[in-house]
Amino acid sequence: MPSLSPAVVVDAVRTPSGRGKPGGALSGKHPADLLATTLAALVERTGIEPTQIDDVIAGCVGQAGDQATNVARTALLAAGYPESVPATTVDRQCGSSQQALHFAAQGVMSGAYDVAVAGGVESMSRVPLGFPGRDGKPFAPLTRRYPEGLVGQGVSAEIIAGRWKLDRRELDEFAARSHELAAACARAGGFAQEIVPLGELTADETVRPGTTVEQLAGLRPSFQDAALGERFPEIGWHITPGNSSPLTDGASAALVMSEAKAAALGLTPRARLTGFAVTGSDPLLMLTGVIPATQRLLDRAGLTVDDIDAFEVNEAFAPVPLVWARELGVDLTKINPRGGAIALGHPMGASGTRILATLLGHLEATGGRRGVITMCEGGGMANATLVERI
Repeated sequence: MPSLSPAVVVDAVRTPSGRGKPGGALSGKHPADLLATTLAALVERTGIEPTQIDDVIAGCVGQAGDQATNVARTALLAAGYPESVPATTVDRQCGSSQQALHFAAQGVMSGAYDVAVAGGVESMSRVPLGFPGRDGKPFAPLTRRYPEGLVGQGVSAEIIAGRWKLDRRELDEFAARSHELAAACARAGGFAQEIVPLGELTADETVRPGTTVEQLAGLRPSFQDAALGERFPEIGWHITPGNSSPLTDGASAALVMSEAKAAALGLTPRARLTGFAVTGSDPLLMLTGVIPATQRLLDRAGLTVDDIDAFEVNEAFAPVPLVWARELGVDLTKINPRGGAIALGHPMGASGTRILATLLGHLEATGGRRGVITMCEGGGMANATLVERI
């Protein structure tokens, strides 16, 4: 019989964010060990027997090198889970672990699972963007449909900034805000509940306290290209390393089960997962999918933005949450109140459940009821999830 019990999150954890380049604090850690750290922490913190876990679903974008051959299964075994527990690795680009969360919750709600773990991992220092096997050229099937060619995410961010008339100072102000909020939260111990320390690294390496707009103004644009400037005259070349999310190493995971199963095990859920949406969008403006994804999520739930206490809109680049807020009419004070990926990092395959952990901490600290997480994704897609604190 299918389960009628909603899916709940019992716990959500993450590693600290490490700078995703050689010499970063987590660059010496195998990605399977990063993910294993979070899988083991869920068991230790909740006391659940791993034999009760029906499946582990983990996101990862760069499924090559150390992250190849189903890194979720490798991590599960490294964490000491029984061999009887299966695992699979999914790729919905930057929303991979958010999609893993959707799959886990939907499996619980359908009755296919009683208990599942959703998570993700990315070691961008060990498997960098443009990993071996990709020469950086567009795939032939895409060039047939888009003969003028698509662009990378950084250029997409430039196009969005230009079309929505966002100037450099506005982008840098938002980036400085991200670091300010994240640093303040860290000083107050706000991330302590979600972070699983790794050796001496107990806090996010990517947060830069004291970041100012004046400092960010001195950084050069990252994607300037004369030919693209002629093709897209609206571009002002405002995207820099300072108003973009940094390359990041990290992992995250969440324990998901039916409400009935949580009660039977004597576990206290932290939140219900009450709505899901995923959309495709223009692959040229691939970062704008968060707008229709959020609209679809709220429409299905019969809610408006005023019914939501906090939004987590992944800060892949500063224009993304700024354009999202403008189109949906949301005050910036409700967006990424503990800082976002510009400060906290964006380990691509892990960001969805990382954001979940951060949102839960904020709702619990403030007494908020509802939150939404949404994530833009390569190729023109986006996920959105409705979370209700218990």
